[in-house]
Amino acid sequence: MQEQFILSNQLSIPSIGFGTWQTPNGDVAISSVKYAIESGYTHIDTAAIYGNEKSIGQAIKESGVAREKLFITSKVWNSDRGYESTKKAFAKTLSDLQLDYLDLYLIHWPANSKQFTNWQSINAETWRALEDLYKEGYIKAIGVSNFMVKHLQALLKTAEITPMVNQIEFHPGHRQAEVVELCQQNNILVQAWSPLGTGKMLTNSTLVQIAAKYNKSVAQLCVRWCLQNGTLPLPKSVTPNRIDENKLVFDFEISTADMQTINQMPYCGGSGLDPDQVDF
Repeated sequence: MQEQFILSNQLSIPSIGFGTWQTPNGDVAISSVKYAIESGYTHIDTAAIYGNEKSIGQAIKESGVAREKLFITSKVWNSDRGYESTKKAFAKTLSDLQLDYLDLYLIHWPANSKQFTNWQSINAETWRALEDLYKEGYIKAIGVSNFMVKHLQALLKTAEITPMVNQIEFHPGHRQAEVVELCQQNNILVQAWSPLGTGKMLTNSTLVQIAAKYNKSVAQLCVRWCLQNGTLPLPKSVTPNRIDENKLVFDFEISTADMQTINQMPYCGGSGLDPDQVDF
């Protein structure tokens, strides 16, 4: 777990994060996050809309691990977009997590043209709030999530600070090559949410066959594949043995031929959530 990525502002970020989307608030969130930290994860990813920030804050507190050794990410939800609303939402997130700063804060979804004629200015104002919180020292790095090429290009025209991260759905069968390339051109680290395709990858025959060659699970293959594509995976589990398994990916390397096979897989296992079409 020593592997790190370096963000554009030179901040180190642990190369595998522990995802908490769909982890229920309460005992499940507390126990799974505490176990993940004990297992060696230092990078925890949550969001206001997940409804589990209070439990994650409790788990962090109970873990006994020094705050500076952890990397904590959260996200501003769609109903809190805009300058003042974003700042208020951030204050609540900080309070719920029982922290005095965040390592990374993201705009969870872009405002889109389906819902708003002024979507560009909504995203720009939300981003301005993140820039100010960053300058004030409350956040060590700022970024976006689910921003496709159109949203990213519009934001880059007005942003004073280029996003350091774009967290998108990324897994075999859903590479999103165009937005990944734009991020790489602008030194924006791509984080992979749902790197296992919400479990749909685990029974994929192509992946099962390749994983067997390395004596690894399909989950480990997917996590390693993300890393070898230069993206940061955020695998999620509440099961201790799977939490352990998902991070044991630094003792093998997927061959160039196998990487090519996986990269060329046709679309499969996607959530179907198109950031330009969602209405939430």
